[in-house]
Amino acid sequence: MARIRSVTGQRVAALDSGWELTATAPGAVSAPPDLPQGGAWIPAPVPGTAAQALRNAGQWTLAAPQPLHDRDFWYRTRFSADGAHTLRLHGLATLAEVWLNGEQLLRSDNMFHAHDVAVRLRGDNELCLSFRALHPALAKKKGRARWRPRLIEPGTLRFARTTLLGHMAGWCPPVHAVGPWRPVELLTADSPLNVARADLRTGVDGTTGVLGVTLGVDGPGAARQPASFVMVGDVRVPLAWRDANTLHAEARLDDVALWWPHTHGTPALHAVRASVGDVAIDLGQVGFRTIAVDHGPDGQGFALVVNGVPVFCRGACWSSADLVSLPGTREAYRPWLQRMRDAGMNMVRIGGTMVYESDDFFRLCDELGLLVWQDFMFANLDYPANDPAFADSVAREADQLLDRTQASPSLAVLCGGSEVAQQAAMLGLPRAAWSGKLFDEILPAAARAARPDVPYVANSPTGGPLPFAANSNVSHYYGVGAYLRPLEDARRAEVRFTSECLAFANVPEAATVAQVLDAGEAPPTHPKWKARVPRDAGAPWDFEDVRDHYLRLLYDVDPLALRYGNPDRYLRLSRAVTGEVMEAVFAEWRRGRSCCAGGLVWMLQDLWPGAGWGVIDALGAPKAAWHALRRAFRPVQVNLTDEGVNGLAVHVLNETAAAVSATLSIACLRDGAVPVLKAERRLDLAPRSAQEIAAASLADSFLDITYAYRFGPPSHDVTVAALIDDQGVRLAEAFHFPQGRGSARFELGLSATLEARGDGGWDLRLRAQRCAQSVHVEDEQFRADDEWFHLAPGIERVVRLVARQASSGAVPDGDVQALNGLSPVRIRRSS
Repeated sequence: MARIRSVTGQRVAALDSGWELTATAPGAVSAPPDLPQGGAWIPAPVPGTAAQALRNAGQWTLAAPQPLHDRDFWYRTRFSADGAHTLRLHGLATLAEVWLNGEQLLRSDNMFHAHDVAVRLRGDNELCLSFRALHPALAKKKGRARWRPRLIEPGTLRFARTTLLGHMAGWCPPVHAVGPWRPVELLTADSPLNVARADLRTGVDGTTGVLGVTLGVDGPGAARQPASFVMVGDVRVPLAWRDANTLHAEARLDDVALWWPHTHGTPALHAVRASVGDVAIDLGQVGFRTIAVDHGPDGQGFALVVNGVPVFCRGACWSSADLVSLPGTREAYRPWLQRMRDAGMNMVRIGGTMVYESDDFFRLCDELGLLVWQDFMFANLDYPANDPAFADSVAREADQLLDRTQASPSLAVLCGGSEVAQQAAMLGLPRAAWSGKLFDEILPAAARAARPDVPYVANSPTGGPLPFAANSNVSHYYGVGAYLRPLEDARRAEVRFTSECLAFANVPEAATVAQVLDAGEAPPTHPKWKARVPRDAGAPWDFEDVRDHYLRLLYDVDPLALRYGNPDRYLRLSRAVTGEVMEAVFAEWRRGRSCCAGGLVWMLQDLWPGAGWGVIDALGAPKAAWHALRRAFRPVQVNLTDEGVNGLAVHVLNETAAAVSATLSIACLRDGAVPVLKAERRLDLAPRSAQEIAAASLADSFLDITYAYRFGPPSHDVTVAALIDDQGVRLAEAFHFPQGRGSARFELGLSATLEARGDGGWDLRLRAQRCAQSVHVEDEQFRADDEWFHLAPGIERVVRLVARQASSGAVPDGDVQALNGLSPVRIRRSS
């Protein structure tokens, strides 16, 4: 029921205690009376999964996950209640049966369905849930697919409505989703009036916010048709009875505060409450915003326009807050989504290989100002959409998702699924087979009915002469990345919008590396390390090989020799390089003249500790790439791009709604310290504006800033651009290395001074006499909230240190490193 948070007279009790679990052979137990009564039962969390319960009991580990789809799992609990109630099951994975007091109430074969079942209780009650073995059931499925992808095993998963997590070798660990993964609740109605459904539709008319509210009610109390109203913020309007069971109202809010992605404004939300007679209804919060897609003058673009303003969407693809338990709580989501916001990301994509996240996920995105690209849970496979039962199940799945997220302003794009059209096209099927009823009829019909305010995309990627062409509509861009293209390809490919990009085996910090390997084991060469490096099934290479390619390209080193000869140095450079690539690519895409309107990195978080795709590791620690993206995604930004013989271009952006007055400074430094050119210009940055300035126009005489003409030896090795506000704050910086970053090391004159803050925390003051590359902190008790940045000479940088464990009472006692420094610098306490 869309956004019905609570209703007076309706009590909701979570059935979340006293659960226990046992496993049996497939089909060995047909009903609860046949269940073993001995010691085979273990405590089980609900909501939760069988893997979670087994892990808690010491019978299963993520390090060596056992398959779970080859057994039946039974859950049971007892509870006390009498009379008429509603049993609500928010999600059962996947072939499930529900038994109450020995009577079978329900069968479900869709992990993504919620169920309401009217029940009559008898005092002491036993609730049993059985989850039948999935693989034996799929082995019985018949029907030949038009294609068979390598990514997903078994291919018969096309018949099942379950997550593909755990079924993609080389992509994620084989953790199978089994059990009551979403809450089980008991609803009791004490009121003669029942609010059965709610429909909320938001719109914007000029400066006025418009909310349409329709409530469906039943029960004897509805016959009286009591006086009713709805409140949106401070605006109160009457609810009119359309018929005996339906009320409707339209509320209009003048000069309404609009909802914006946080990079472009304030994500304003408005509380909605209703009253039907004596029954009070909390309908949560809504946001007023418009979203449209601008396809550009050639019809091939894909740019989101929010409230009439083009928004460059940047962010990452979501995996899971925890692959084992698949949690859906605010507490589980908050750290990850807050990390996204802190990094300047404004969009998260839930891809078709994942799961639908809970209402709390969308509420947090509403509050944090994060746009949500939501795939329906379809990917790569040839789904049997012409089977009426399958089609009906999918339609119900889509309707339930859209109903519970109906008023969420963060929901920005609905997408049929991931790489289905691409898979069919790449495997040589004719163009007519690239889509079908599922993506062209069933899912868009559900989207139009419930969320006409949200653009629908048939598939990701889509558009162009081939559905994966980078220069048309939505792409999955891996030119820079898996396809080993030079950095210039980010511009050459003319990417319009990429909902996946820049996948690398991103190396985590040392503390997480220690979680993967035993003491004394060398990460880059150990089999345990390589086992967790992601790869595409069937490919003779993995994403560490991809990273090594760019390590050679950017730092002019032999990765293989470095890996064996100096593994510590190899890991440091490997941490830095993927972030450097990401920063360079987004500098290209955010240029004012770029045709790109968005890029989502694959992906946000690792599924288990190791060098995974995530820019945040599985333990929640940001990697070097996360810090790089935070720099790349600043709303007020300066970027540098090498235009060859046309010199160095300076790109200045202001995405905010306020004008910014600042000074642009540029310095070309020889030996990373001696200025051979210094210039500055006063700028007034209009709201929502971008400027491109030729660096040469800032100087009074010629200097080969990009070393394109090569008249003699290069004059400098680094160019630093900075945007400085009227208070002297450096809003943004950018660095260009005309001779490459290189691997040489120098005496930098780097200092790191520790200072106590008034709140009991610690700050680190950093200065260098020579440009220091990829400065980072290593301390067992603390991590820096900002690191892996380049530090210009003579510029003081204050970094906040964050304790790894709260209230530890420890004092920072570590080192500061720079990739081009001769040796680490010890942190010293200020006198």
